[in-house]
Amino acid sequence: MNAITNFTSLIDYLRSCQEKKRVAVIRPRDESTQKAVKLAEDAGFMIPVIVDDEQPETAAALGVQMVREGKADVLMKGLVNTDDLLRAVLNKETGLLPQGKVLTHVTCAEIEGHEKLLFCSDVAVIPHPTAEQREEQLKYMLSLMRSFGIGTPRVGLINCTEKVNPKHFPFTVEYRDLIAKAQTGAFGSCIIDGPLDLKTCFSPEALHKKGIDSPLEGNADGVIFPDIQAGNVFYKTITCFCKSKTAAMLCGPQVPVVLPSRGDSPENKFLSLAMACMNSLI
Repeated sequence: MNAITNFTSLIDYLRSCQEKKRVAVIRPRDESTQKAVKLAEDAGFMIPVIVDDEQPETAAALGVQMVREGKADVLMKGLVNTDDLLRAVLNKETGLLPQGKVLTHVTCAEIEGHEKLLFCSDVAVIPHPTAEQREEQLKYMLSLMRSFGIGTPRVGLINCTEKVNPKHFPFTVEYRDLIAKAQTGAFGSCIIDGPLDLKTCFSPEALHKKGIDSPLEGNADGVIFPDIQAGNVFYKTITCFCKSKTAAMLCGPQVPVVLPSRGDSPENKFLSLAMACMNSLI
């Protein structure tokens, strides 16, 4: 398949697959979730399985149980607190996170003027990733990118400068270890580089002006942020000032989990459903 470069192409591709994924939607009592589910159902790529209960925590547990029993391919949060859903997902006995796996968050954005979709992690879950958690973030992102038809994903590891600085930015040392591991083929076909700032990841002109030699060539498909603060500020900036369309989901559990905030628009929730269903096609 050709690489999917915008959300319209994503929806078109899902329609062409003619494969409907079962989505357990937990307490879809709010209008925006209802609209998103209707859009996805009409687009033909999902079958909603409504999970409701007067007690939100009970509904969350029932949704997780449906996944464990093989009755749902994707989990979606409706009118339920994030804490209640995550408590059910992370339950060590009845949850969805396999032992040794990391729960993290991946966002995909369509930004006006940018020629392709942009993937990033983590803007919502892990405050300060350890080296091991960052490696898992990278693996999840690479898998998602490949599901979008990107054969050799290009990922930038973000810092405010392009220099390794053990004293002030110790994670930049971990970046070099991650790059070295990628070069052995441990993550399949991909191009990883860093530390790089955001501009040198996406602007060949900025890269060349700084005299930096990077295999990304200013043409990254996605970025890994050093911490949640950097990632969240980036996310809020592109959605607030650039009016970007975004899709997001949790990676790590047995199935993709769509975890929108209550303030997300029906369109963003719909696109998140599309991304999760796309990922579950793998």
